[in-house]
Amino acid sequence: MQENQENIKILAREHGPSIAYAQTPSATGATGAKPTQETPGLVFLGGYMSDMTGTKAIWLENFAKAKGFAFLRFDYSGHGKSEGNFEDGTIGSWLEDVLVVLDHLTSGPQLLIGSSMGGWLALLATLQRPKHICGLVGLAAAPDFTEDLVHNELTPKQRETMMRDGVVYQPSDYGDQPYAFTRDLLEDGRRHLLLTAPIKLECPVRLLHGYNDTDVPWQRSLTLLAQLQAGRKEAADIKATLIPDADHRLARDVDLDLIGETVMDVLNAVKPD
Repeated sequence: MQENQENIKILAREHGPSIAYAQTPSATGATGAKPTQETPGLVFLGGYMSDMTGTKAIWLENFAKAKGFAFLRFDYSGHGKSEGNFEDGTIGSWLEDVLVVLDHLTSGPQLLIGSSMGGWLALLATLQRPKHICGLVGLAAAPDFTEDLVHNELTPKQRETMMRDGVVYQPSDYGDQPYAFTRDLLEDGRRHLLLTAPIKLECPVRLLHGYNDTDVPWQRSLTLLAQLQAGRKEAADIKATLIPDADHRLARDVDLDLIGETVMDVLNAVKPD
């Protein structure tokens, strides 16, 4: 899908790299109902080494426009058009990017849609901004991936390389650039692990995951589901949907349609204060 460069804006900050973003306001949409001041906006959080021009981000932007919802997509520091060096990034620094964007570019309730690493960041951001986030959709969400999907899978030779050079490179199925995993990323990731204890979120949560996901096993969403349920005292409005023939991208037309249905399901479940 084509990216309209005129839509890209820059959020400058005194401390930290500037963040590139694209934002559309709420408006009367195809539903025929004009969103109220408290109608949730949608915020998309992309994955590791991805940017805001991906298929899901652009599809969701068009979906939000058609429905009349405000929508925001952006690049983490070191990603896409944002400033910064990718290899300087950590889960903590990218979480700070998310919080800065939420605090400075949005008002009222927001529904976070997090893809892969973005699902981890969405969970962490919701824990820190519970009154600002009204719902969460995880798309092949990958909490704790730095520990059990990267660190624990390193070969002895790769561990030696990381200790010596501070970084390990691995081939990527999604582009010419290899994945870069730094020692700082893995060490910082341990400070943000979520799946080792109950997760106390009160907002509605929906998780989508493909059975054919070879990057983040579908069992990850079931583990996340269990910890979210364990973190609530009452019946939880949490659902996980496993898609039999979907891969990690969740970018086929049928997957995108399901994402749209899931977003609307969460919005219908959001209870006004």
